[in-house]
Amino acid sequence: MKKINLLACLLSTAIYYAQIKFEKGYFIDNLGNKKEVLIRNVDWKENPVDFEYKSDISSDTKKENINNVQEFSIDGSGKYIRATVMLDLSSGNLDLMSDKKAPNFKEKTIFLKYIIEGKATLLYYEEDNIRRFFYSSEKSNPQQLIYKPYYINDDSIAYNEDYKKQIAEYLKCGIENEQLRNINYTKKDLANIFTQYNECSGAHVVDYGKLDVKKGLFHLSIRPGINFSSLKSQYVYEDVKADFGSQTSFRIGLEFEYVLPFNKNKWAFFVEPTYQYYKKNVESIGYEGYYYEHKYNATVDYKSIEIPIGVRHYFFLNDQSKIFVNAAYVADINMKSSMKLLFSEIEIGSGSNFVIGAGYKYNNKFSAEFRVGTSRNLLRDYQNLDSDYKTASLILGYTLF
Repeated sequence: MKKINLLACLLSTAIYYAQIKFEKGYFIDNLGNKKEVLIRNVDWKENPVDFEYKSDISSDTKKENINNVQEFSIDGSGKYIRATVMLDLSSGNLDLMSDKKAPNFKEKTIFLKYIIEGKATLLYYEEDNIRRFFYSSEKSNPQQLIYKPYYINDDSIAYNEDYKKQIAEYLKCGIENEQLRNINYTKKDLANIFTQYNECSGAHVVDYGKLDVKKGLFHLSIRPGINFSSLKSQYVYEDVKADFGSQTSFRIGLEFEYVLPFNKNKWAFFVEPTYQYYKKNVESIGYEGYYYEHKYNATVDYKSIEIPIGVRHYFFLNDQSKIFVNAAYVADINMKSSMKLLFSEIEIGSGSNFVIGAGYKYNNKFSAEFRVGTSRNLLRDYQNLDSDYKTASLILGYTLF
């Protein structure tokens, strides 16, 4: 419990001291006033409905929302415009998919994100599982490009691809019929078509997609460290037990981390195959207090490969420093491990548990983490035996790439 409380304190400190990064941008209010400000760049995966900003770096943080703002932009990152549109709310999930070809339009006021800006403009909206593209011109309000999967019977799915007809009617410069037949309802394909049309029309084109290129980052790190472990074992129905006590041992891991390409690379998944061991010999007493009380040496030789599979969240302090918290499920593969209680030689099985941790990373190279695990039963394959194995770890890391 003390270790968990310490980790909770570290997590609270991490969240408190994590900096919020504000970047140069602007917004236009309902009166048409353009205000140059610093906007908190959350790197939204889904289209926002509000944002935080500062007048300058030393001023207090303020908040604006879709009701008061016509347009806002962060330099080199993205641009959003408010629009009241007919939005298709049809689900693409198999369990919720309809059997109607027509879109399920509802009027909604949203912020649309620019992908291509020009004579013909391509915009994007994402919320939950809804991903929709819109088009507009200098003289028209945004309209959705229609694409909808739907059931035609219990086993077959058809697709409403009216977006191809809309593009054919709307973009009439330099677009071939064969090209339209093969175009997919994706950001890349639609951006190429809209760029091609604007260039054919002699219009100036701003490709926000190129400013907004996001790639997942893959990291490989060596992770040596120290385990602080304890183990207690016993027969459930007999007065035979052993407290092996605490032990400090070495652990070594190899971590594979994938940083997700949104929200400013704050989220990541990781897998960390790790070798660990716990080996000890203690004097114990079986049937203590009974006539046949017996002193004996209890031994344990536990070696395994742990495989934590988890999620991590980063808090950026500055361009070089960041703190992180993570949680993982740990699969455990034992390596011919055994335990001796009284006269019995017992084979240790594989266990599993959960871990939480908090740490610090510098310059995307060096890291340190404190991690705490829940209890693990190493004798769960036996009905009459029980054990309680606990570990806290201090882990250092060096990222190779």
